Amino acid sequence: MISHIQWSWDFVLLTCSIITFAILWRKFSSKARLPPGPRGMPLLGYLPFLDPNLHHGYTKLAQRYGPIFKLKLGSKTHIVVSSSDLAKVVLREQDEIFANRDPPVAGKAISYGRQNIVWSDNNSLWRNMRKLFAYEVLSNKNLQASTTFRQGGVSKTIKHVYETMGTEVDIGGIAFLTSLNVVMSMVWGKSLDEDVKSTNLGVEFREVITKIVELLGAVNVSDFFPVLSRFDLQGVEREMKRQRNILDAIFERIIEERIAIKLEEVVEKIGRKDFLQILLELKEQNASNSFNINQIKALLMDIFLGTTDTTSTMAEWTMAELLKNPSMLQKVKDELKEVVGLNNIVEESHLSNLQYLDAVVKETFRLHPPLPLLLVRCPNEPCNVAGYTVPKGANVYVNVWAIHRDPQYWDNPLEFNPNRFLSVDGTTKFDYNGYNPNFIPFGSGRRRCPGVPLGEKMLVYFLASMLHSFDWTLPNGDHELSDKFGIVLRKNRPLMAIPSQSSTKMATENDQSSSATAAAAPRPAVNSCRKKRSGDASFIQDVRNHIDEFIHASMDEHKTCLKNTISKLFNMSKVVAEKDAAEKKGVESSLAAPSNCCFRLESTIMHQV
Repeated sequence: MISHIQWSWDFVLLTCSIITFAILWRKFSSKARLPPGPRGMPLLGYLPFLDPNLHHGYTKLAQRYGPIFKLKLGSKTHIVVSSSDLAKVVLREQDEIFANRDPPVAGKAISYGRQNIVWSDNNSLWRNMRKLFAYEVLSNKNLQASTTFRQGGVSKTIKHVYETMGTEVDIGGIAFLTSLNVVMSMVWGKSLDEDVKSTNLGVEFREVITKIVELLGAVNVSDFFPVLSRFDLQGVEREMKRQRNILDAIFERIIEERIAIKLEEVVEKIGRKDFLQILLELKEQNASNSFNINQIKALLMDIFLGTTDTTSTMAEWTMAELLKNPSMLQKVKDELKEVVGLNNIVEESHLSNLQYLDAVVKETFRLHPPLPLLLVRCPNEPCNVAGYTVPKGANVYVNVWAIHRDPQYWDNPLEFNPNRFLSVDGTTKFDYNGYNPNFIPFGSGRRRCPGVPLGEKMLVYFLASMLHSFDWTLPNGDHELSDKFGIVLRKNRPLMAIPSQSSTKMATENDQSSSATAAAAPRPAVNSCRKKRSGDASFIQDVRNHIDEFIHASMDEHKTCLKNTISKLFNMSKVVAEKDAAEKKGVESSLAAPSNCCFRLESTIMHQV
């Protein structure tokens, strides 16, 4: 009896010991399978030790702990991936698991509660929005149809820069306004100068978008301690909603104006339905893929934020690198001279042949990726990466900045060298689709940035036009290239550069001119047009050599000057001149057209010839 009781107690103790051991083993072995990482303080974790420039700090931690490491930041677990091999696992091989987001408080506020493409989870709303955006805006057909909008936007910028030659120009500022004009025209068929209520809209847009990007990248205690988010201790959510409301008011006005206009009038004005019209029609249909008004505005936020800010930031970085490397800048200009021609304007059809410029842009994306850390991924279940367990709900970041500078994949990674993107036959290697994990400036997989085709085309077209039309120098030779961390990686100081007459064009004029006076004549300033006699031979010769600038700069106040010069400019016969006088009304109506006036003028001149 006693032995039986003793055996029973032994059995109970043994069972309890096994269970306890199993629990403890599971607990500690599970922790052991988490990636390594630095220890932090109780409650706060590693927060007090974070480098303000996160991409620099995370790269240093990767050098110590390896290509995947763990940080405890407040109550959240952060996993950082810093190698291309592991980035491929997260972004492509286990894409579906890592397709969700855990947005910051600021991200939720700007997106009306995750009602957009950027911050939404991998759900039906996200799929419908992305599909619509890709088909209606980014398809080859629609990108081709919107060529005139990009031509018009760049044309206005060239005119503006031409009128300010010799003074400092904010490169990021003019790139931003160019992109804004293009996007406005594509989305609702009206650019800045066509909106009577948009006197300061361009400046206001840039200020608001700059502030929004800063708030998205700000360290916010509510993001690390969600239980405190209701108190908004740093006021980030309130400030983001205030900035959102500024853009919201603009969107509301445009939407109300559009609702009041019949579809037939919209199509008649711009030749096709614009993106806003398509969204509003879907809303009225109440179809399964339709959107409510907040979702429409959230999608507009995505388009304006993603296109304008990224394009302007990368234009600034590219120009800064070229101005620091004059031999590369000259090589770009030589390529433009060969492909475009000295006295022609850059067209989008030229871009595919500008291989060296394309390589320069890609090298800029490598060295200065717009998103130094890809937007947060959030696994929907525990998963294994490189033998480590990544817990469900962890915040996973891919350190693109580190991958793009990894000496294991890139020779002399800190050197700006566009040739690394050129093949033996002169064509460029890599693309922006994210298939090569060593070069992923826009991510990879299903959450890759959807606006890449438009942004790439806009950026290269802008740069080609600016570099072909002008020479650029830095005030006081300032080659500062330090960066400032944010959700978008900006230059620490805005790039200011001084445009001047293209030295390449000047040299060619001097070689080809048969007249010393004509050869020495300065490039015609539009404002001096009225001060010159239309019969001045040197003036006419100079206009002939720079007809593209006159086309770009044409405005209503220049019609008389241009019309009086056309006949002499092309040595028209008396008969043709009489025909011009007879068709005076037709010429003036073309010049007075409110949109694309420079291209209408060009067509009119060629028709007269």
